[in-house]
Amino acid sequence: MAGEPQADCLFCKIVAGEVPATIVRETETTVAFRDINPQAPTHILVIPKVHYANARELAAAEPVIAGDVLREAGVVAAEEKVDTTGYRIVFNTGPGAGQTIFHAHAHLLGGCDLQRLV
Repeated sequence: MAGEPQADCLFCKIVAGEVPATIVRETETTVAFRDINPQAPTHILVIPKVHYANARELAAAEPVIAGDVLREAGVVAAEEKVDTTGYRIVFNTGPGAGQTIFHAHAHLLGGCDLQRLV
């Protein structure tokens, strides 16, 4: 069921503490952790603790939590000191956009010239 933890979801397992991750920030509704395959010097994933397959489903069902994900991405950007040089927040939605984990998540990218990244 949407919103409920999924037994086969890697990110749900990270939320539950069953799979290790380098967590940089956690709130009541979100978890932020370092990407294991970074595409920029700062590459952090910010996920909602509730399970929705993608950003569209999260925003439709839980707009407040979708806002929490965006807010926390900004907080993490400041903590990582990329807020003054520029950063990017990306939601890949669907396999054609490069989504490989079907639990809504934002990529926070920074620490380099992001114009080179598509």
